Amino acid sequence: MEKVKIIGGGLAGSEAALQLAKRGIETELYEMRPKKTTGAHVTGDFAEFVCSNSLGSFDVTNASGLLKKEMEILGGELIKIAYDCAVPAGNALAIDRNMFSQTVTNKIKSNDKITVINDEVTEIPDGNVIIASGPLTSEPLTESIKAFTKSDNLHFFDAIAPIVEKDSINFDIAFYASRYDKGEASYINCPMNKEQYERFYNYLINAPRIELKEFEKDAKVFEGCMPIEVMASRGVDTLRFGPMKPVGLVDERTNEINYAVVQLRQDNSAKTLYNLVGFQTNLKWGAQKELLSLIPGLENANIMRYGVMHRNTFINSPAVLNPTLESRQRKGLFFAGQITGTEGYTESIATGLLAGINMARELNNEVLIELPTETMLGALTHYITEPEQKHFQPINSNWGIVKEMDIPRKIRKNKKEKNKILSDRSITVLTELTNNE
Repeated sequence: MEKVKIIGGGLAGSEAALQLAKRGIETELYEMRPKKTTGAHVTGDFAEFVCSNSLGSFDVTNASGLLKKEMEILGGELIKIAYDCAVPAGNALAIDRNMFSQTVTNKIKSNDKITVINDEVTEIPDGNVIIASGPLTSEPLTESIKAFTKSDNLHFFDAIAPIVEKDSINFDIAFYASRYDKGEASYINCPMNKEQYERFYNYLINAPRIELKEFEKDAKVFEGCMPIEVMASRGVDTLRFGPMKPVGLVDERTNEINYAVVQLRQDNSAKTLYNLVGFQTNLKWGAQKELLSLIPGLENANIMRYGVMHRNTFINSPAVLNPTLESRQRKGLFFAGQITGTEGYTESIATGLLAGINMARELNNEVLIELPTETMLGALTHYITEPEQKHFQPINSNWGIVKEMDIPRKIRKNKKEKNKILSDRSITVLTELTNNE
């Protein structure tokens, strides 16, 4: 049987490789790092988390939580590793990033069905191929994909939040809590009064930003990872209804209702590093340091990683892919991960899982799986491959894309109860499908 070539050792590519390997199929996994860097990654390890260390909620009444459950049902490999590398984060699945990527790397390198090749791929290879080169696909491969799809790729920007050292946080001001006391009180919260917030806001909207390169200036910004300075420019209270909303966060020492709150989430299992939730930014580093000093509790924060902004690349999937993630134009060529227009770590892993499963079925002359839209992953893959879409933009898993269900109006008003019904339906449908395989 011919080997499968997988381009990209990120989350999607790593998952696809492990799926093929456990089905006895040999793969060549190509990763250009560490020989050639992306500008956002810092290691040469597989499945490196770049922006955040969170995979989102694990509650199945949350869209991201259901997607994780579906991956478990489908036999996902990286989701199991993620749970083994988890760190406290309330209702969210956050991981120790170094432990996670090192565990994935070791599992891949020790697998005799996977051959790792640390070289850049500059054009789409012949044969059976999964392209999972990610949002930072190199220019030569991007040009090859452009030529293959006979259309321009789309571009948008992704931004990364700063990370600070826990020991430099002032806990005379900062306090631990999760919103509405849900789960463990694992977030660090820095409260602001109105005067402090307005000082912070005025500095933020006037702070110097890193100058974009000429080819980057017409790119789009994805709503789900918007730089905080861009969000702030929409209005003085935008942040207070977004990442800095104070509702449900009360310091038991004071019982005061705060005007705004900055949250920090644990970034490693040693609990020494914390990232600022929703603080993706493209400010100059000196401006970032000044901005953080205006946050009560972070006035002397030691910044361990500054925020950066990088270009993401994705294909026009509605014109290119089937819901199986196989190319409409070429049999045996699959795409997976953020290059398909799915946004988010969980979504990247999930599409790598489906691409790996379907590649194996292709090689075994089996019918490819087209997941039903009652499931979150099925709804996601159908959404990104819907041919009638005219203005395709990246998307996360969300309840709005899942097939509707006849639910009594009284129940529909209760969002959590409605989502539980939709979630139960998905789990039942997917369990029956896998049991019949």
